[in-house]
Amino acid sequence: MSVAAFARYGMNPADAALASLRGDVINIVLGTVFLAVAATASAIAALRWRRGARILAWCGIFSGTYGLQKLGENPTLLAVLPRFLQPAAPYVNTAVRYLLLVTALCAWRELTLGKLRRLVQVGVFIGLAIAVVGIVTFLLGGPSASWMFYNNLLAVVAVLVLIAAVLVPGLSRFFVISTDHRVLAAGTLVFALQVLYTNLGTVLNYQPLPWVDVLGFAALLFSLGYVALQILFTNERRLLAIETELETARQIQSSILPASVPDLENLRIAASYQPMTAVAGDFYQFVRADDHHLGILVADVAGHGIPAALISSMIKVAMQSVAAHAHDPAQVLGGLNRILSSEAQGQLVSAAYAWLDTEDRSLLYSAAGHPPLLCWRHTRGEIQPIESNGLLFGVSLDSAYPVCRVPLAPSDRLLLYTDGITETENAAGEAFGDLQLERVVRDCRRQPAAELSRQVLSELKSWRPAAVTQQDDVTLIVVDVL
Repeated sequence: MSVAAFARYGMNPADAALASLRGDVINIVLGTVFLAVAATASAIAALRWRRGARILAWCGIFSGTYGLQKLGENPTLLAVLPRFLQPAAPYVNTAVRYLLLVTALCAWRELTLGKLRRLVQVGVFIGLAIAVVGIVTFLLGGPSASWMFYNNLLAVVAVLVLIAAVLVPGLSRFFVISTDHRVLAAGTLVFALQVLYTNLGTVLNYQPLPWVDVLGFAALLFSLGYVALQILFTNERRLLAIETELETARQIQSSILPASVPDLENLRIAASYQPMTAVAGDFYQFVRADDHHLGILVADVAGHGIPAALISSMIKVAMQSVAAHAHDPAQVLGGLNRILSSEAQGQLVSAAYAWLDTEDRSLLYSAAGHPPLLCWRHTRGEIQPIESNGLLFGVSLDSAYPVCRVPLAPSDRLLLYTDGITETENAAGEAFGDLQLERVVRDCRRQPAAELSRQVLSELKSWRPAAVTQQDDVTLIVVDVL
C-alpha cells in the first residue's frame, strides 16, 4: 500500500512512510525467499533429472517467477537499482506478470495424465499466446495490463478445472500423478480461494487483505513441491531396487562364467569378457575332458540386458545336457539348438564350438551363424579364417551343423570371438571389421595370448569415440598351441 493510501486512512505522513517502508522490506524478504526456494529446487532437479525432477524444476521456476514479481513491484528496491537497469524494470515486471500463470501450468502439466494433461498443455499454449500479445502491446506503447483480464480469466478457469481434478476422487485417480492427493488438494483449494478472493475484489469493490496472495501462493507451492519430492524419492527407491536387482543378476551371471581358464599341456589360453551393461548376452564355457582334450563354446544372444542374460544362463544349463557329446561339435550345437528353440522361442543365438585334441594336434570346429574362427599359421605367417556355419539357434528345430577338421602346428594361434569386436564403429560410422582384427593379430604375433587379448580391447577402445559408450558385448578367447 502506498503512502497516499495510508494517508487516506488518517495516518500522518511520517507513520505512513514508515509503514510503507516496513511493507517494502517484508516484500523484499519474501521475494528473496521465493528466489532461494527456486534455486534450491532447480539444483536438486539438475542433480536428479527424471520425471519427478521435472516437476521439481517447474516448481522452482514457478517460485522464482513469483519471487521476481514480488521484488519487481517493490518501489524501494526499484529506487536503488542502477540507473541503466531502471528503464528495463517495467518491461521485466510486465513479462513476469504474464508468464507467472504459464510457469504454474507447466508445473501442473507434469502432475497430470491423459486428457487432463492435454487440456493443461492447451492452457500453456493459450497462456503463452496471451503473454506474447500482452508483452508486445506494452513494447509498442500500450498499457501493461491491457491483456491481463484474459490472463486472469484463464487462471480462474484453470483453477476450477484443477480443483475438480484433485477434489473428486474418481477423477484424481485417472488424471493426477500423486501418492497423496490430500496435500495436493489442500494446497490447490487454498490457492483457489485466494485467487477468487483477490479477483473478486475489483468486481465487489473491496480491497483484498495483505498477505492473502502470499499465503495462497505458498500453500500451492508447498503442495506442488511436496508431491514433486514424493515422486522423486519414489523414483529413487525404485531405481535403487532396480540397481540392486541388476547387481544380483550380474553376480549370478559372473558365477556361471568360468572362474579361470583351463591349464592344459601344450595349450595357453586367455579369455576376455566385457559386457556392454551390468549383464550381457555373451557366454563362453570350457569343457575339459582330460589333459589333452578341451571343448570351447562361445555364444552370442541377440539383444542385450537381462533378457539376453537369461538366455545365456539357459545355454549354461543346456550345455550340461550335451556334455557327453563334447567331442562332437555337430551334436553339441544340434542339441543346444533343439533345447533353445523349444524353451526360448523367438530368441536367436549365434554360437561357435571347437574341440581341441593336443595329442594328434587337431581341431574340430562348427558354428551356428557365428563370425569365423581365426587361425594364425605361424609357419606360413598368415591368417586363415575358418567357417563351418549352420543356422542360428532358434531358426529351425532340426538344423544341421557341418564340422570341419583343422590340423594344428606348434605356435599356431586360434581366436574365437563375438561380433561385438568386429562391429564396433568409429566416429565416421566405420566398423572395426575383420581387417583391423587381423592386423592386431599380426602385430602381436610374437606376444603371448593374454597380451594379444589386452591389445585387442585397447584397439577397440581407441577405435570407438570417447563420447560413445560400448554398443555391444565383447568376448574373445585366444588359444596358443605350444
